[in-house]
Amino acid sequence: MARAEDDGYDGWAVPGLRATIEAQRLADAIAFGATRLQELRSAPPGLYAEAAAAGGEEGLWLAFLIAYLSPVEDGDPFAGIARARTAWATGELPDLEGVPLGPRAGHDPARGLATLTAYRAHAERSGSQAAALAAGESSLTPQRRFDRAFERLSLPGLRRAPRYEFLVVAGALGLLEAEPASLLLGADPTDPTVLAAKRILGIGDAINLGRRASELAAEAGVPIAALDLAFLNWARPEDDRIRAGSTAQADPAVREQVGRVLGVD
Repeated sequence: MARAEDDGYDGWAVPGLRATIEAQRLADAIAFGATRLQELRSAPPGLYAEAAAAGGEEGLWLAFLIAYLSPVEDGDPFAGIARARTAWATGELPDLEGVPLGPRAGHDPARGLATLTAYRAHAERSGSQAAALAAGESSLTPQRRFDRAFERLSLPGLRRAPRYEFLVVAGALGLLEAEPASLLLGADPTDPTVLAAKRILGIGDAINLGRRASELAAEAGVPIAALDLAFLNWARPEDDRIRAGSTAQADPAVREQVGRVLGVD
């Protein structure tokens, strides 16, 4: 997205921004991202609710398919995923021919079912999806479990966005005791969220980028995971924001709080 004209805006938390309207857009995006996470925890919409209700291996598999195929932004966001989904217990992979893909999909039709095959094989080698995601390693904190699971999901064709989204959703739905402590921005330098973060935070180094993102989330009082979708939406046109199946509207109180940190209404 083209940058707005520099109007002298200077926010300590977002040194890459030079226009008030960009900071306002970011505040809107962060408030929506945080509200969406709360919605997933308290009243998940569509197939998210089915994944939470199913729990266990079936819930994890459905949550993975949602993240891998990504809810579409037009019409029923989950319709294509619902048609394609299979039960984990059957051992069958979904037929993805003609399935519409959402904006954060990890599926590449040119690869066919290779990534799903790798995911299933990884889980079977570990004994279950939960075991593959370090669910049984009781010594791990939720934050370390998230990092460990993210590393283990480094499978052929599975890039940062669906990996991160899957684990965030699984944690929010109560399917996995995992919570991110960072955005893991060093995993894929071409990821759109990573590119947006560099523009917003005004730095390219992955370590300092992660530190600045964590400081922003802490000051704004939102989970770090809220910035994953927020940074991406900030970089997209106003009429092309990603809702990811959410029916929520940004919480005004959260928007006010984030606006104070960024110094915008």
